Amino acid sequence: MSEFIDVKEEQKQEYNGVVNHPLQSFEWGEFRRKTGVKVVRRALVKNKKIVDGFTLTLHKVPKTKYYIGYLPKGNAPTEEVLDEINRIGKEENCIFIQLEPNVRADITYQILNTNFDLRIAAHPLFTKYTFVLNLKPSEQELLAGMHPKTRYNIRVAEKHNVKVIEDNSKESFEEYLKLMQETTNRQAFYAHTPSYHKNLFEVLPKKNSANTLSYHLFNAVHKPSGDAKKILTSWVLFAFKDHLYYPYGASSRLYREVMANNLTAWEAIKFGKKMGLAYFDMWGALGPESDKNDPWYGFHRFKEGYGAELVEFVGSYDLVIKSTVYEIYKIADKLRWGVLKIKKRISG
Repeated sequence: MSEFIDVKEEQKQEYNGVVNHPLQSFEWGEFRRKTGVKVVRRALVKNKKIVDGFTLTLHKVPKTKYYIGYLPKGNAPTEEVLDEINRIGKEENCIFIQLEPNVRADITYQILNTNFDLRIAAHPLFTKYTFVLNLKPSEQELLAGMHPKTRYNIRVAEKHNVKVIEDNSKESFEEYLKLMQETTNRQAFYAHTPSYHKNLFEVLPKKNSANTLSYHLFNAVHKPSGDAKKILTSWVLFAFKDHLYYPYGASSRLYREVMANNLTAWEAIKFGKKMGLAYFDMWGALGPESDKNDPWYGFHRFKEGYGAELVEFVGSYDLVIKSTVYEIYKIADKLRWGVLKIKKRISG
């Protein structure tokens, strides 16, 4: 006999044992709840054991009675799981629930071949690609697998006596927030609010342990001649199960010639190896035929330089609950994005 249950605090280790990404972890759900988002966390129990599970968030559509559900980086959804998600969608008055499975595209899996109204997502949220570096080789082998320019930049940072340290103190976090604001203003991209990052910092544990999502803040520090020490780069790293992740980062426009980011990435790799982790997921990439004019191309090339594998996932899908409202929503959403692009051109 099997049944779905709400996951309790005392079951979080068992629940985390069956999910495979930080965004599905028990800790992430607690963080999202603290930001004011409605969280639904369910586990499939068979013979008194949790065998599958998922966490989805519910987001109110402004000025309507409807919600949109979001289930990022979940397991490959079975018919049983889809049926439960569909039930929740109806119960919570959702227009649709977006699914972005943590399933590689090279795995034979046809999510659309089901009895549910699943469609390719009109507006995906998570990137379809990421770079994943195998941490099992030796440090020398990893260095040899990098692009020559990347190895050179690491040596440049070391020559300039840049030091990368893990510092999870409140003072370090405040410096990270300042750098994040500077980075956002300089590059003019969307970023989460300071309160979002503050909640994340406060909720996630800072010590890695089995089946627990942990948070690690790394700073690249440089002391220019005759000047005080300066934090040039701050990276937030997650550790979950056998993976290290790089979800957030910020950098100063000062002293870019000392290549602090390159050394930070290398120290992150060594940190992952020291903790016994097997893979480093760099959290997003462009596709194999990436456009050099894409604003994210430089970041893509930076990650590529470390010799990581470009991994493709199956993509994003909308589990449609209210078909007519969904079509209206898509039109309204398309118009909204069009207006935002026009405003950006005018302001730019």
